[in-house]
Amino acid sequence: MKTKAVARFVRVPPAKARLVLNQVRGKRVSEALQILPFIRRGAARLVEKVLRSAIANAEHNHQVRTLDDLRIVQAVADGGPSMKRVQPRAMGRAFFIRHRTSHLTIVLSDEAGPGATGERGGTSRPRTARARAARKG
Repeated sequence: MKTKAVARFVRVPPAKARLVLNQVRGKRVSEALQILPFIRRGAARLVEKVLRSAIANAEHNHQVRTLDDLRIVQAVADGGPSMKRVQPRAMGRAFFIRHRTSHLTIVLSDEAGPGATGERGGTSRPRTARARAARKG
C-alpha cells in the first residue's frame, strides 16, 4: 500500500529542497526522522512536516501501526510558481527577483521489492557503446 502527502506552494526553491530529499529517499521512515533534525538546511524542517503528514495519512487511511516497515519510495520537489519582484538599480535599470516556490511530494510504502526501496528495478546495463566496452575490460 502506498501513502502520499503533498505540500504545495512552499516558499523554498526546488533545488534546495532536492538536496534534503536526496538524503532521505529510499530510507526507512524512522531513520529519516532521525536524520532530518541534523540537516542544516531550512528545507529540512519543511520536508519533515510533509513526512510526518504522510505518516499520519498511513496511520489514518491504511491503519498502519508500526513505522518499521514503512519506507520512503518517492520524494520529489517540483517547481511551483515564482513570485516576481523588481528591485531598482543604478541608472534607471531594474533587477528582477524571483522568489521560487515548490511542491513537495513524499510517497511511503510498506511493500518489499525493487520499487519499494527507491532503487531501479531490472538489470543495470551500460547505456552506451563506450560504457559497454569499458565494462568488458
